[in-house]
Amino acid sequence: MATSSSSACKDGKPMMRQGDTGDWIGTFLGHKGAVWGATLNTDATKAATAAADFTAKVWDAVSGDEVLSLAHKHIVKTVTFTQDSNCLLTGGNDKLLRIYDLSNPEAAPQEIAGHSSAIKKALWCNNDKQILSAADDKTIRLWDRSSIEEVKTLTFDTSVSSMEYVADGEILVITYGRTVAFYNALSLDLIKTVEAPAPINSASLHPEKDFFVAGGEDFKLYKFDYSTKEELESYKGHFGPVHCVRFSPDGELYASGSEDGTLRLWQTAVGKTYGLWKCVLPEDLGAENAEQLYTTTPEI
Repeated sequence: MATSSSSACKDGKPMMRQGDTGDWIGTFLGHKGAVWGATLNTDATKAATAAADFTAKVWDAVSGDEVLSLAHKHIVKTVTFTQDSNCLLTGGNDKLLRIYDLSNPEAAPQEIAGHSSAIKKALWCNNDKQILSAADDKTIRLWDRSSIEEVKTLTFDTSVSSMEYVADGEILVITYGRTVAFYNALSLDLIKTVEAPAPINSASLHPEKDFFVAGGEDFKLYKFDYSTKEELESYKGHFGPVHCVRFSPDGELYASGSEDGTLRLWQTAVGKTYGLWKCVLPEDLGAENAEQLYTTTPEI
């Protein structure tokens, strides 16, 4: 099955794209403010968005139709589905986490209080039995879903800029300042930290866990060896700060989103045929095609 990706944007028009090529599939129209968060459910049949118009919306990802609009009391920053797509977790500037039962959307959501500042990111973890949340109060909190009790809190010197949950291995990837940190998602025990050359806004661990990528304020993307922490390479393609990076589920590519208004796809193993990338060796070209390859000026 082909992968898909959803993107949030300040123009209020989140988009759905083909995951391996970046081809535009459709735009979700309905928000009246900047969209701060976007996500797909497990089988990419539903999408959810979080916006500055004080709503979270659920969409039919196939038709693009709006299915639900969930009113909030302030800007919504984050949305995420449970694995079975029956519940939606939201968080935002009113400092509350909310759990909506999508089979009974008229019912009042379950609310979780505890953060003292706006919530930036919230994720399900441990087979949806627990919740991780990061906020501007410089904390990450782990919550038990059944009791709605806080299990543990991590406190930092500065606000956490991003959070990624890797279910395979129960790893939590977070960024703050110039630091990329890896924690056990169940215990919140620290595994390791890596210092980057510039302030980092987002990081993503490759599914094989052999390296990770990060992007931030200096417009660059960095690749680090996960085991040795060595910087493997860095490169520039964006013309603004990088706000988000994520690997595809198969690890063949990763996407980066920037303040410059673009999404860019990067191939993990350069020179491999995948999506729009075609690896053609000179010996595989016929004489006619080879001549055309080297003499034709590409259209600009």
